[in-house]
Amino acid sequence: MEKLIKPVSGFAALSFGILLILIAIANFILNVPHNPLMIIISFVAFIIAIFLFKGILVVNPNHSKVCVFFGNYVGTVKANGLLFVNPFFRKFTISLRAENLESSRLKVNDSMGNPIEIGAVIVWQVKDTYKAAFEVSQYLQYVKIQSEAAIRHLATSFPYDNLEDENATITLRDGAEKVTEMLVQELNERLAFAGVHVLEARISHLAYAAEIAGAMLQRQQATAIVAARAKIVEGAVGMVETALELLSKKNIVELDDERKAAMVSNLMVVLCGEKSATPVMNTGSLYQ
Repeated sequence: MEKLIKPVSGFAALSFGILLILIAIANFILNVPHNPLMIIISFVAFIIAIFLFKGILVVNPNHSKVCVFFGNYVGTVKANGLLFVNPFFRKFTISLRAENLESSRLKVNDSMGNPIEIGAVIVWQVKDTYKAAFEVSQYLQYVKIQSEAAIRHLATSFPYDNLEDENATITLRDGAEKVTEMLVQELNERLAFAGVHVLEARISHLAYAAEIAGAMLQRQQATAIVAARAKIVEGAVGMVETALELLSKKNIVELDDERKAAMVSNLMVVLCGEKSATPVMNTGSLYQ
């Protein structure tokens, strides 16, 4: 598991290292011809300064340094600034910033077997640097591959819409919030092994595959037309019924069953027709 290290400030080590370098240079230049011992002192001071510089590290905001000592995990430095640790530590950086991953457009089959294209944008962040560094080989590649696997699994679990499965309660197209919630949950389960936490995931692209897109578009248009026609007919029947009731209630005109049927037929044609009706002037009697 992740362990935190709180190293000391690196300014003292930096200052002392610079001082040793200056002393080594001064002794080497001024005293080499007279005292060979100063050569050794200068060399030792130079080596000590190099070790001090090697132990100095800079940690930027929202970054961390993972420290390893001869193959053993020592801990992670998350404090920011100029710091000093054991010069023998091997150090490498892991970013703690939120990262965006935009998956490629994946071609998969939904739960009804229809080929679709799907893509997502995922916002993730490293929470456990030990797992990110040592539990997986390359955590960036691991995040990418597992994210695409989760998107594929999500796409195969639900239908694209309810045209194929009318009883479907969740579809990829209409169940945005629920689908997003399930995607985030699965991503967190898959990426927890690498110490990665998913902050947000959204489907950025969703469409039928090119080979069936035209047919599915025609089907959606036909379904929309049928639904619109049904609504128009329902409204037209209500309007005709209201018209007959008002004519009868106000005694404007008395119509027998045959004339009522003709009136209903004419009104339904006018109300349900796609184009505007052309009126015909009747200059004779009511029954002509």
